[in-house]
Amino acid sequence: MGKYKLRRWEDLKTMLHVFQPEIDFYSPDNDLKGKWHEAIFRNRNPIVVEAGCGKGEYTVALAKKYPEKNFIGIDIKGARIWKGAKTVADEKISNAAFLRLRLELIEKIFSSNELTEIWLTFPDPQPRQSRENRRLTSRAMLSRFSNLLKSGGLLHLKTDSIELFNYTLETLKDQPGKLLFHTFDVDSEPAVPEDLSICTTYEKVFRSEGKKISYLCFRFEK
Repeated sequence: MGKYKLRRWEDLKTMLHVFQPEIDFYSPDNDLKGKWHEAIFRNRNPIVVEAGCGKGEYTVALAKKYPEKNFIGIDIKGARIWKGAKTVADEKISNAAFLRLRLELIEKIFSSNELTEIWLTFPDPQPRQSRENRRLTSRAMLSRFSNLLKSGGLLHLKTDSIELFNYTLETLKDQPGKLLFHTFDVDSEPAVPEDLSICTTYEKVFRSEGKKISYLCFRFEK
């Protein structure tokens, strides 16, 4: 293991806005479940999650743009979230936090109806059929997201993978709610949500390779 990873892991342990619970499928629910408003953010502002946040670039950018909301970036790779977490610490961004967690365990740390929005920004498309259950828009994951989101809560997907995008359009048909917007190429649209202008490191690479960026927004209803 590289020294820089070890240093970053040690850094994360000192950051009060970074949470690394030791949870597995057999663990009881975490103490933070249902308490993010009062215990962490100390307000009742809407909570927005970036699931599979990587370096946390979207989490940080959205937190700066919307101080009236709370943002949590989630990823299992500590060395990745270090960059976003350090930016939050250095710039004293009070409405952002990071959580090191396997996403299939997300219901152990958030309660039903605790979230308002979920962003999926360039998730691993997991193209092999045998790994379908690892896709962040599999039916199982969408069911978890639906449970955690309030009625009317939003799911955003931004991806370079047309295969994942088409797959998601199909899996969302089984979910109660409405597809509010979708495009196979954000650059071809005369008007797209302003938040799509945030460009992550991964997106810059995909664009340099000539890939089109797709986006959708789905509203869950209960």
